Amino acid sequence: MPTLFEPIQVGAYTLPNRIIMAPLTRSRANNPGRIPNELMIEYYRQRASAGLILTEATSVTPMGVGYPDTPGIWNDAQTEGWKPITEAVHAEGGRIFMQLWHVGRISDPTYLGGELPVAPSEIAAPGHVSHIRPYKPFVVPRALSLVEIKNLHTIYRRAAENAKTAGFDGVELHGANGYLFDQFLHESTNTRTDEYGGSIENRARFLLEIVDVLIDVWGADKVGVHLAPASDGAGLEDSNPEALFTYVAQQLSERHIAFIFAREDTKEEHTVGRLVRENFDGVYIANQGLDQTRAAMLLEHNRADAVSFGQLFIANPDLVERLQQGTELNQPNPETYYFNAEKGYTDYPFLADV
Repeated sequence: MPTLFEPIQVGAYTLPNRIIMAPLTRSRANNPGRIPNELMIEYYRQRASAGLILTEATSVTPMGVGYPDTPGIWNDAQTEGWKPITEAVHAEGGRIFMQLWHVGRISDPTYLGGELPVAPSEIAAPGHVSHIRPYKPFVVPRALSLVEIKNLHTIYRRAAENAKTAGFDGVELHGANGYLFDQFLHESTNTRTDEYGGSIENRARFLLEIVDVLIDVWGADKVGVHLAPASDGAGLEDSNPEALFTYVAQQLSERHIAFIFAREDTKEEHTVGRLVRENFDGVYIANQGLDQTRAAMLLEHNRADAVSFGQLFIANPDLVERLQQGTELNQPNPETYYFNAEKGYTDYPFLADV
């Protein structure tokens, strides 16, 4: 059976190992206009030994923003800001896909120039808006019109083209964690009565249409999709998640995309994620609180083709080398995950520095 350190073919690319860097929102893009900054160049360069880097979630439109200092990819200035990042990763022999993001209702007028956030239906998310104090509950979003949904095809096409111009190796569609596509998929957040609501086929239509847009720009072998089969984000519920995600996996398999990245607790023996794996012919990447032992077990028992680490990559820029050598890992400091410039971002030590 494969190990963490064996190569794997993922779509168009042969990765040197099966250790994927998860998308990690770090809120360091503090340039005006959500343009990537120089600190981000070093951050990604340091982690280029990953089999594949998936960037932090990157907004495709100003109306898709829901957090401070997260980067965008909707205009030329942002595109130019990403170029030195992809160049730095490639100079170190790495590969990097951009994760394309729209938060939908998980936002607030504070982040949207006073506008209401948009969603499939006028249903507020539970909880409060991230990083706004005092705590503020999520507002009731505005339901997208059919014209606006079709316009998002154009928005995602432009973002995908910008990612190509910026030098990325491919793109991953963020369809998880309670954000816009997850909101369309689930019954609790999608009560539409048009072709984007009701049946599983209708609720999955928007996600699959945008996947087709990305394939048209990039080719299927350079496109991945990020899913959360556990349906555990921001008030998501569905009467038949098994059928929902089986259908999505089958449709993505028919499109021959490079991979599905699935965030789900793999300690459970019977998960919806296993149905996704069984119904998808491409590479299946497992993610959620993994350590080296658990990750190796998933590969050994054929429950995943590759594995992804998030917090461990925050604290260990040379995570691949540390895992391969069995050396001690740096421990991440959650207090510096966001908004602290270099501290907790590019200053974690390498093995050579210890």
